[in-house]
Amino acid sequence: MPLLNLQQVEKIYEQGEIKVPALRGIDLTIKKGEFTSIFGPSGSGKTTLLNLIGALDKPTRGTVKINGDEITSMDKNELALLRRNHIGFIFQSYNLIPVLSAFENVSFALRIAKKNSKNEERDKVYELLARVGLQGLEDRRPAELSGGQKQRVAVARALIKEPKLVLADEPTANLDSETSHEVIQVMLKMNEELNTTFVFSTHDPLVMDYATRLLEIRDGRISKDKVKEPAAKI
Repeated sequence: MPLLNLQQVEKIYEQGEIKVPALRGIDLTIKKGEFTSIFGPSGSGKTTLLNLIGALDKPTRGTVKINGDEITSMDKNELALLRRNHIGFIFQSYNLIPVLSAFENVSFALRIAKKNSKNEERDKVYELLARVGLQGLEDRRPAELSGGQKQRVAVARALIKEPKLVLADEPTANLDSETSHEVIQVMLKMNEELNTTFVFSTHDPLVMDYATRLLEIRDGRISKDKVKEPAAKI
């Protein structure tokens, strides 16, 4: 069974009497453990597709299934539980809570998921922050961290609950090339060690080089679907 399956997915936004099609009949299957990059020009439908996959929005037509469960028929509470327990999100703007430390930003996500005791939670957060290269920086707040360090916190926050699927929307857009490389290596390592499925929306050629599958979106349709070897192995 594929982790993700979309069938004839359409998304139409209405602006008054004007209807704007964002996605036009998307058919897509993604298996567990894939490291997939969605690319295309601005306005092509990349972010819309990511939002539908992440249960942040519903399609106008068609079905979206995660692990065999059709999320298009779920109510708000069911969707919230799905996102909380099975999907991790990484955003280009980090979306960290400014008054919380790196440790607290990550542990907050774990506490919401309610999967561990307090001691287990503490040990798990420290271990993951060390794995993403933030050992010794656990008590720093976002304002005291560099862009790359903030994104590492965001990666740790997305991975701490061990989701089946991680969605990353332009995760390297605010990073220099060296930091982008380091952050992608962290995600690749998690992909290899935990078999976590990653789906990126990106313009960054570096992210596309590392991907094992490339999906090009143009005018709301998949125009290219290519499986490839990544540019670098860990």
